[in-house]
Amino acid sequence: MQVWVCPARRPQRKGVVEAAIKYITRSWWRSAPVAGLGQAQADLDRWAIAVADRRKRKDGTISELAAEENLLALPDAAFPALLQVERMVSRTALVSFEGNRYSMPPGFVGHSVSVRARLGELHLEIISPANRRIARHRRAPAGAGQILQSSEHARLLQAAVLDAFTTAKPCARKQNRPPGDGALAAAARLRGQPAGVVVDLDEYARIAKVAR
Repeated sequence: MQVWVCPARRPQRKGVVEAAIKYITRSWWRSAPVAGLGQAQADLDRWAIAVADRRKRKDGTISELAAEENLLALPDAAFPALLQVERMVSRTALVSFEGNRYSMPPGFVGHSVSVRARLGELHLEIISPANRRIARHRRAPAGAGQILQSSEHARLLQAAVLDAFTTAKPCARKQNRPPGDGALAAAARLRGQPAGVVVDLDEYARIAKVAR
């Protein structure tokens, strides 16, 4: 089925709906002995069976024609809605959803995935950008702060962490090597100052005031 939103006061777009509303308001609502919504619904159901469904058509009454339609029976439960959000896999191979975190294979760290949760189901699915299911977890209560990690994901994460270890020589430390006397003398010559001369900062302040 499809839902078509029709603008108001456009009979060419929704004439059937307006005709049905006009018939109900004229034939039932104006004289309906009701005092509330519940009573109005009950009286409308009674009136629809006793009056509206007995209207004559070419091949029988409305109720008879409706009984002959080949419609499927209604499902036992309402059609479940699907909630889908985009999430980024953390460095610890976890995905956050509704205040909980769910494990992922470590190969997806830093990638964007989709979390799908269907209304009424006890599990959720994590889908890759290629529309392939990566993980399936029990859906924890919203805001519970739980971490749900499968044994397979824990094993893969441990293997990835161990593989990152190395026996290579560590990086050399940055040593403190201040300039020596020779370097200071060379720098002074480049600046046009004799070695060992200390510049008075008050002189810089005076020059700045004159420049203003």
